[in-house]
Amino acid sequence: MGAQGVAHDAAAAGVSAASVPASGPAAPSPFEVYVHVPFCLRRCGYCDFNTYTAPDLGEGASRGNYARMAVREMELVRAWQEERGLDEPPAGSVFFGGGTPTILPADDLVEMLDAVRRIWGLQPGAEVTTEANPDTVDADYIKRLADGGFTRISFGMQSAVPSVLRTLDRRHTPANVEAGVRAADACGLRSSVDLIYGAPGESFEDWRTSVRAAVDLGVNHISAYALTIAPRTTMGRMIAAGRLPKPSDDDEAAKYEIADEAFAAAGLTWYEISNWARPGFESRHNLGYWRNVDWAGIGPGAHSHYRFEKRGSADNAEHVTLSNIPAVGMRAWDTAHPRAWAHQINTATVPWAGSEAITARQDAEETLMLGLRLHEGFDTSRFAGIIPLEAWRQLESEGLIHLVPRPSGSLAVPTLRGRLLNDLIIERLFDYL
Repeated sequence: MGAQGVAHDAAAAGVSAASVPASGPAAPSPFEVYVHVPFCLRRCGYCDFNTYTAPDLGEGASRGNYARMAVREMELVRAWQEERGLDEPPAGSVFFGGGTPTILPADDLVEMLDAVRRIWGLQPGAEVTTEANPDTVDADYIKRLADGGFTRISFGMQSAVPSVLRTLDRRHTPANVEAGVRAADACGLRSSVDLIYGAPGESFEDWRTSVRAAVDLGVNHISAYALTIAPRTTMGRMIAAGRLPKPSDDDEAAKYEIADEAFAAAGLTWYEISNWARPGFESRHNLGYWRNVDWAGIGPGAHSHYRFEKRGSADNAEHVTLSNIPAVGMRAWDTAHPRAWAHQINTATVPWAGSEAITARQDAEETLMLGLRLHEGFDTSRFAGIIPLEAWRQLESEGLIHLVPRPSGSLAVPTLRGRLLNDLIIERLFDYL
């Protein structure tokens, strides 16, 4: 990427070239790469992700050419990082999400992974995951992923009940999920399954059936997410019109408790509010996100995140400023529509739609919000003198957190009640920031 392209991109994003400290190499910090594949065979009625069903959207943004466009973006992003002194370490995890990454040929996913390895490098034992729609993969596809360096596959199971799958506009069957998991087992890949609870009309017995089916697969990682109703989706419009019942908070809380109890009985421990795993099988991608590490987002609509205070020494580090507000990092987001995204890449420009500086206050809020979702606990000493000990003790007295003593302070760990009322905990603590 030439200097002109860098300047154009930075100006468009609202961050100048001087916004990033141009200092010498610093100690390595965790770094991840996320690749968004925006294509689907069809759009599910509840989905509001940045996805498209057309195979060709123009400017080279087609299923057949997507891997090459994504690799070119990686090269542009790496050049942008280097020109600003952001010398990221080899990636500890790579995650392909969507959309449906497995709508592309397995060779295309491997081509993009090879590019990450060439451009940034991979840490020894790096975790490499792709999401998969169960009806878009077979044993040969999964073996090609394993041979190409993938270590993990996350299947979008959603439910094991046909009527609930129909409500969610999912076309796969429980048999597809089991076949995929068994194929992954045969290739030595770790498997995870995703479940969604709270679909309109889903009974408690329906949910128990799905939870039992997920546990019976023998996977070492399960994610369970409450259904989010987006108003502009097909499902959102049907609920607004009264054609489908709106899920209730009480219903979702009860289903969360059902899942947590069943997963714990099967030896899977919660490590993040919506994720359970056997010890050692936690998703590095998930943990990196909740620990607020650096990541490069590749693909239409993908977000990137960088923390500047890690770069260089106090003697030569230049604080980023935007409107004279001290900043400790930045986030940027790619142009959402694939055709416009591809056009920017074709003009040798990092395809961002915009960016924003992360102020010290925003960073504190995000660190608190993300950290209090983790079973490992949030170190209260990080906000010593800002959040009083009494505030933490009050949350403990209300049964929302446990305080685990440690030499420098305490670890605040959400209780089951605290996981269900996590937003309330965050809201209360934000008042002190």
